[in-house]
Amino acid sequence: MSNQTFLWASFIIPWLTLFFMKREDIKRFMPVALLTALLSLLIGEIAGTLRFWEAGETVFPFKATHPTVVGALPVVTMWIFKFTYGRFWLYLVTNAILDLGFAYVFFPWLVLRGMMTFLSNSLIVYLLNWVTQIVIYGYQIWQEGFFLGAEKTSRSHNLQPAMAKLLDEYCDEDCEDKK
Repeated sequence: MSNQTFLWASFIIPWLTLFFMKREDIKRFMPVALLTALLSLLIGEIAGTLRFWEAGETVFPFKATHPTVVGALPVVTMWIFKFTYGRFWLYLVTNAILDLGFAYVFFPWLVLRGMMTFLSNSLIVYLLNWVTQIVIYGYQIWQEGFFLGAEKTSRSHNLQPAMAKLLDEYCDEDCEDKK
């Protein structure tokens, strides 16, 4: 498989897997997926500036970053949250295994294929991923609390004022007396 085919596939195919996820789950976990992509883009820019790694081969319009950052990474994040959210230890173990695979298998494979130039240590990649995963889990907890608060507020619009309830009861009694 050519590098360009792999790069385009790593960008497009993960998004196609969302057809197998419930719409409610996509809406629920999309904010954390977008935050993951944003944090990874920022980390990539900082790492490029500090010369930890460089993108060797990319696809248009991603000139400075690898397309998996906006392709596979946010989608995999959504799938991980779908299956592990609410069970923090399972989330940590799952991400620890995936981050090890990314830092010590996938990243070096990109270097061998000439898609990345790696000027640092795989441990740095692993630690950056680990910190990012902790931050996004905290963000999802905050997001869930934020939306729960919004739902409570929106339900209060269906409440009747106490006076209106009394008037309805009074009208019912008055209407019966007239019959």
